[in-house]
Amino acid sequence: MLSDRLAPVFDEPGCATNRAKTDAQKKAGCKPKGPAPGAAAGGCAFDGAKISLQPIVDAAHIVHGPIACEGNNWDNRHSASSGSDLYRRGLTTDLTELDVIQGGEKKLWKAIRQAIEKFDPPAVFVYQTCVPALTGDDIRAVCAAATERHGRPVIPVEVPGFVGSKNLGNRLAGETLLEHVIGTREPETTTPTDIALIAEFNIVGDLWQVMPVFEKAGMRVLSPITGDARYHQVAQAHRARASMVVCSQAMVNVGRKMQERWGIPYFEGSFNGVRATSEALRTFSRLLVEQGAAPDLIDRTEAVIAAEEAEVRRRFEPYREILAGKRVLLYTGGNKSWAMVSTLQDMGMEVIGTSVRKATDHGKDRARDLLDGADQKLFGAIPNAEMFRMLKDGEADIMLSGGRSQFVALNARRPWLDTNQERHHAYAGYAGFLVLAERIALTLTAPIWDQVNGPAPWDAGDTP
Repeated sequence: MLSDRLAPVFDEPGCATNRAKTDAQKKAGCKPKGPAPGAAAGGCAFDGAKISLQPIVDAAHIVHGPIACEGNNWDNRHSASSGSDLYRRGLTTDLTELDVIQGGEKKLWKAIRQAIEKFDPPAVFVYQTCVPALTGDDIRAVCAAATERHGRPVIPVEVPGFVGSKNLGNRLAGETLLEHVIGTREPETTTPTDIALIAEFNIVGDLWQVMPVFEKAGMRVLSPITGDARYHQVAQAHRARASMVVCSQAMVNVGRKMQERWGIPYFEGSFNGVRATSEALRTFSRLLVEQGAAPDLIDRTEAVIAAEEAEVRRRFEPYREILAGKRVLLYTGGNKSWAMVSTLQDMGMEVIGTSVRKATDHGKDRARDLLDGADQKLFGAIPNAEMFRMLKDGEADIMLSGGRSQFVALNARRPWLDTNQERHHAYAGYAGFLVLAERIALTLTAPIWDQVNGPAPWDAGDTP
């Protein structure tokens, strides 16, 4: 039952928040006390599950529900593919009022058959949504029968939106991979330096920014979970020698359970910025050597880090004077709450505050250390009026955030840059550091800011 699968996710021992709770608080779990109007504004559980699994690019992803569920969710993460575009097809059973009355299981069966006949995918993911969950469609039974009939995995993703938040959906998607996918296929070859990247979704090609660096260091990304992944790559993740959880809020449960089941050590890391990327490479090399890789891997990794950092310093020089001393309000979430702080500091910028509303305790501690222990620089949710005041009064020269808060900055007539999932540029790794520096410099020096903050032509006496 769904409730049986929810309980372990609420009591995730790999989550720093849970580790800090009392036994009574753990028993109560993380689930909200009850639904509230607008609670799904930041994404429901179905949304979280879909965006976590959809980057498996060669699988068919069928949303079992009314068409709006797929319409509102489709392709909202800009996860890029180096091959198949099947993951971008909006496949849905498009349930109607009549299906609510008569049941949608037959319609789902036909949809699975049609997807397999048309696209011949290695696997099919079927996403449960609120309506069929409430009407009682047994998608697990349909998927089991379809698996037997078509001779390939048809995987039920039983995460209807009403069970909780987007973050909960991320973790339940991880549980789906652990139950149905990871460990079901053996790789053709293995190496002592095989690694897995967990909760790295290749947003606008972030993964591609770091893949060449791993190759230079002699590490092989055996399993990306799930950015630009093929189904078989995820299925063989249990043969990795070490793994890194890129967004621990999303899938720390996957890293922990892979360690428990297959002895794969994991750590929480980031590719945002020079320091974080170098730290991730060093940690990987150390763990791999502990797992049996050749000891010279550490020296090779250090050589790659030294060369990459030197190249970054050289290419960053044109932006140094533009960015030095500029003040930034960082309003983002997850691992970016701390990793982006170190990135901006490496550029010579001053972070006046960062939002940690979606960060783990581990992330909050790292952000606090980077900001010299200044708790007043760690924000939760900032009301729009307060955010507007901070920008209007000139406390920050630029705001970096997601798209939902861009209009606060633009109304205050202050520069703003998107650092969230809707962005169009990759900011990961050493190459991404330079891309971000360029985008910030272009934003700060755009002539529009002098125009909108200066007097209007008719007030300056420029009109006839």
